[in-house]
Amino acid sequence: MKNIKYEPVIGLEIHVELKTKSKMFCACKNDPDERHPNVNICPVCTGQPGTLPVINKEAVNSVIKVGLAFKSKISEITKWDRKNYFYPDLPKGYQISQYDEPICLGGKLKIPGFDKEIMITRIHLEEDTGRLMHFGHIGHSLVDFNRAGVPLMELVTEPDLNSGEEASAFAQELQLILRYLSVSDADMEKGQLRVEANLSLRFLGSKEFGTKVEIKNLNSFKAARNAIDYEIKRQAKLLEHGKKIIQETRGWDESKRETISQRIKEESHDYRYFPEPDLPPLKIDFGMVKEFEAGLPELPSDKRKRFKSQYGLADNQINILVNNKKLAGFFENVVSELMDLEDATLINLAANYLLSDFLGFLNEASVEVDDIRISAEDFAEWVGLIHRGVITSRAAKEVLKEMWATGKDPSLIISEKDLTQVQDISELEKIALKIINENQAAVLDYKQGKVASLQFLIGAVMRETRGKANPEIISDTLKKLLK
Repeated sequence: MKNIKYEPVIGLEIHVELKTKSKMFCACKNDPDERHPNVNICPVCTGQPGTLPVINKEAVNSVIKVGLAFKSKISEITKWDRKNYFYPDLPKGYQISQYDEPICLGGKLKIPGFDKEIMITRIHLEEDTGRLMHFGHIGHSLVDFNRAGVPLMELVTEPDLNSGEEASAFAQELQLILRYLSVSDADMEKGQLRVEANLSLRFLGSKEFGTKVEIKNLNSFKAARNAIDYEIKRQAKLLEHGKKIIQETRGWDESKRETISQRIKEESHDYRYFPEPDLPPLKIDFGMVKEFEAGLPELPSDKRKRFKSQYGLADNQINILVNNKKLAGFFENVVSELMDLEDATLINLAANYLLSDFLGFLNEASVEVDDIRISAEDFAEWVGLIHRGVITSRAAKEVLKEMWATGKDPSLIISEKDLTQVQDISELEKIALKIINENQAAVLDYKQGKVASLQFLIGAVMRETRGKANPEIISDTLKKLLK
């Protein structure tokens, strides 16, 4: 059969639970870590008759900040609508959402690693649903309404994406921006960021869209990438065999690594949207919007550019730092403490140790920078001691380990443990001669051309000096004496 090439056309709908103190339309606590079901509930968020919703100002402000970060147009007037459908986790039988007058319109985001800007259609606010808990072993399901009514931001993109890799990269950058803005933790494992993809195929070069399929409940970046790439192959195979694509909603089965049909896709008219009668239209204060705009933090894309130009770091170093806002802040505090800011070698040395040994301690202990005993000032002092040759790289690791455990000043640890690097060449030669005399077999092997024997002798001198001698100086000293 003739191989026909298709272009994937992908748009994303991403739901984000906002990090507010209370829910969207009531005073119940917004606590994603609450483990006991149906604790943070009240007559409003459980849809009891006679109750009235009240808008959460903090949630609205959060969405405005996100819109500003994406260069969206902030609406002067926004309103609320009822999205009507029945499902067990929807206590009112409808969801308060926004349909035709969202808070933010338009905007764009450049995907890191791709020379491509993705246009944003809209960003709006709604309330989350409850959570169904399925108990297969006893044959029924229960509903936890703790999540019902939590502020939920929905961001919709234009169909500008063409692969699972692009979609995953977009979602990751969005997560990072949300964290930089401090509007959401966007933890996918907790369901705080949920990705849905609208995907169709069209003939390469064609302007007409194909039949759209929605893939729901993609709960990880890997799942988003794999589900989209699988669906592209599935649809292409159907089209190549002359079959039609059905407009439907599909889910991702991780165990089978394939998308599965769930239901025929609903259209917007199926939800019978109409204006929310219990909430008046909301007028946005543009004086407040200007204050938010002026107070926006440095965003990830800007930080990447600055770290490149200001510190000359490698791309992989920059990505690790930018992806961990607190670690990036610690790095900049360390750099500010270093004496010679013009010395690129010194800055790079600090970055290398921070992203290897230091980050290793953080990961092993599963802690944040805020929780450690080492201050940026002490870490900078430690880096400076290595740079000036006061301690060897081997002794440096011992000092850092002690700093991590105790929070002590590095100079104090060096003094207590007598770790200052051996600088006296005559003393080093005496130690080297002692090692040569005690290891004549290795000396003979070296003279017969076995280079590995020199490494053995260097190791022996390092042990004798307790790691206080520079390996390069030891090597030069041994070579001179062995002649």
